[in-house]
Amino acid sequence: MNITVTGATGFIGNRLVQQLLQAGHSIHALGRKRSAKLPPAVGFSEWRSTETEPPEESLATADAIIHLAGESVAQRWTPEVKQRIRSSRVDGTRNLVNAIAKQSRRPKLLVCASAIGYYGSRGDEILTEASSPGHDFLAGVVIDWEKAAEQAEPLGIRVVRLRFGVVLGTDGGALAKMLPPFRMGLGGRLASGQQWMSWIHVDDVIGLIQFALENSAARGALNATAPQPVTNAQFTRELAAALHRPAIFPVPRFVLSLLFGEMAGAILGSQRVIPKAARSAGFQFQYVELRPALARLLSE
Repeated sequence: MNITVTGATGFIGNRLVQQLLQAGHSIHALGRKRSAKLPPAVGFSEWRSTETEPPEESLATADAIIHLAGESVAQRWTPEVKQRIRSSRVDGTRNLVNAIAKQSRRPKLLVCASAIGYYGSRGDEILTEASSPGHDFLAGVVIDWEKAAEQAEPLGIRVVRLRFGVVLGTDGGALAKMLPPFRMGLGGRLASGQQWMSWIHVDDVIGLIQFALENSAARGALNATAPQPVTNAQFTRELAAALHRPAIFPVPRFVLSLLFGEMAGAILGSQRVIPKAARSAGFQFQYVELRPALARLLSE
């Protein structure tokens, strides 16, 4: 299969490209400039996603497109940063779909990254793909992001919107940032620790993307989260135990607010998300429980 990938050198994209190449697929990456991380076998086209449509040659032979590119949310949200977060997702996706519409030969599938930020902070409420959206900044971004991706459906393209939770891996994402303080015995819960944390092992993310490529039953929104979410306090205990370290230094809410401003609300948000649609479509998670997932990651 010929697959065009955006965000191919990011935390998830880098692993995904390696797996797709091993599976025998041909990969063409889109990005601002070619990275040394890209294997020589991967084709490349320059694309400034918020400004222009991707070049025609990057899509001409694509059977599927995997769209992962987007500005990092994990930073202090100034007005300029919020605009970049929104534009990189909404405008970038809109430019991609507009370019697809102009192709005489269109891909059969668009897998577009999304996020459980769609739901907003909902306390202990169990959330599935059928749950209503939230009303905060991130929810608004995700709603418009998904709407931009859905514009590919009238073109006859199957669209899968993967709502990522907290993706766990040692080479990127939230866990990589947590490991240094936890390894020094300086870890602890965030505020009360009662907020729900919907996590997923990075290998299950890659597996879910590959599942979407191969199974027509996968379509629409899919929660990319493990079947058993945990509270932040539970996550803290499990991570500390896996590292054989104490976790006795909780981080107060006001400290997070001082450090991250408005983004602290996203860090402390409670989202108890269940992957109902993915499991109904037949996807089998490798890592259902947190403890074996952490054990596997920390043994790498």
